[in-house]
Amino acid sequence: MLDFSHQPSEEEVSWAAAPRRPYISVIGGGRCTAPQYAMAERVGRLIAELGAVLVCGGLGGVMEAAARGAKEGGGTTLGILPGYDRSAANPYIDTTVATGLGHGRNLIVVSSGDAVVSVGGGYGTLSEIGLARKIERPVMVLGGWRLARDEGTPGLWYVETPEEAIAQIREALGLFDIEPL
Repeated sequence: MLDFSHQPSEEEVSWAAAPRRPYISVIGGGRCTAPQYAMAERVGRLIAELGAVLVCGGLGGVMEAAARGAKEGGGTTLGILPGYDRSAANPYIDTTVATGLGHGRNLIVVSSGDAVVSVGGGYGTLSEIGLARKIERPVMVLGGWRLARDEGTPGLWYVETPEEAIAQIREALGLFDIEPL
């Protein structure tokens, strides 16, 4: 028989009421240029300074750069891997999820974040941008893909700098009450 008489302690109640940290997904190519690597690394550091968790595909290129920046900024990283081998993650990933889903993991990457930052990338990145918008996640595009019909596309912003990307995320998610670390 189930016992429904348990009254939660003050500690249990305060933990349950604690605000959840934002999760921000960073997407981009497994291979990237040096400028893209630097931008992604800066995005990762700014995400850490915001106190948010960085989510990415867990592999190399933009994903590695963003995770590296987050770790160097004292942040937490989550890598959503396409294969079954958790050891395939780059060295800056704290927690790995080995999906075995190949490109299907792209939906998990973007749905795990409250917002998405895209840095460069190829067709996989383009699919992630489309999936993110389909599930109504705000997307900041930092270089790379542009939509042909992008005039005023709701939830999609083209930004020039990592700082602009994070400022737009703060606005899109209403994170004005969160002070950067």
